[in-house]
Amino acid sequence: MKHAPALLDPLQVAALLIELGKEARLQRFEVAPNPCVGAALLAGGEVIGRGVHRWFGGPHAEIEALRAAGARAAAADTLVVTLEPCSSHGKTPPCVDAIAASGISRVYVGALDPDPRHRGRGIELLRERGLEVELVDGTAPLDEIAPHFLHWTDNERLRRPRPWTIAKWAQTRTGQLIPPADVGEGRWISSHASLEEVAVLRSRVDAIVTGVGTVVADDPRMTVRPPGDVSRPPVRVVLDSRLRTPPTARILNQVRTHSEGGGRTVLLCVGGADASRHHALLDAGAEIHELHVATDDGVDLRDVQRFLWEDLGARRVLLEAGPILTSHYISHGFVDQVRVYTGSVNGGRGPTLGPELLRLKLSERLDREVGPDAVFEAFVDAQRTSHLRSFH
Repeated sequence: MKHAPALLDPLQVAALLIELGKEARLQRFEVAPNPCVGAALLAGGEVIGRGVHRWFGGPHAEIEALRAAGARAAAADTLVVTLEPCSSHGKTPPCVDAIAASGISRVYVGALDPDPRHRGRGIELLRERGLEVELVDGTAPLDEIAPHFLHWTDNERLRRPRPWTIAKWAQTRTGQLIPPADVGEGRWISSHASLEEVAVLRSRVDAIVTGVGTVVADDPRMTVRPPGDVSRPPVRVVLDSRLRTPPTARILNQVRTHSEGGGRTVLLCVGGADASRHHALLDAGAEIHELHVATDDGVDLRDVQRFLWEDLGARRVLLEAGPILTSHYISHGFVDQVRVYTGSVNGGRGPTLGPELLRLKLSERLDREVGPDAVFEAFVDAQRTSHLRSFH
């Protein structure tokens, strides 16, 4: 039989919220643009399950805490959570439903949802269902735990929505994006461990964006392979203003096996492309969409962002492209997060993206290692922007 929840000491609640916030922050680059959230389930004042939101599209912290408690969850009476439980459908169902159904009778919340469309709604719904909810304001400040989420929900972003974009690339120790001709078949810089990590990342975004130059030069598949979730391949988007993608390109193959998954392929071009190429690419399985033309007759990146958001419903996008398109994205202010793999390769060929990185104001920096490779991750706070240009 479940007893009335024990009243927790305010200092105990505050200390628990601080701990949960620190644990949640460790996942910031995996969950962005979603917030870092931590939760704990209690019975009679004892913590019986803890959870954090670990990856974009995955279970929220409240659900993880319920699962961690296992059979003991039936005895739970209290939930402590760093951020107001979600009240709307997104990648997952609203957490308020699971909390109300769990039999919990008291909830301590560390911070309100900053999104004006949802702020206070989660608490209101829980109270309507008979739960006691206490806001412990100031114990889980979002500007410390998940400042990127404040940017994601600010007025400017809500007024002109666009996908959260992660720019990812591999470079040699000297910053070149192409290895020496005798290394990795002249193509591969990063290690197998890094490639596996990227496979997981691909399965946790809604779309992969690349340029036609990369397609012509490297003929990539842009698919998801284990340990990534092959059942969740993202849409593959190629910016190809003049439809130069070969109909035989591997990125057009619709792969769905137990060991590899490739989403649909969308080519974005401007009007007036050669009709025979247009038909050949349609026959090869591509979807083709014409966008507005920019001042230099190429695809307008602002229009690309709108298409990704409105037509594809993409909220988290991985930019896997060459230096020209990546530089354009950076200079236009459309990159929100960077992940750079530096392989154990000396020398190299071609340009570097070092100057572009220097223009960015980065925060939440994380330096780590994957196998023999060094990995640098950061959020983009603000940057110098140039006049919007287009990409051919």
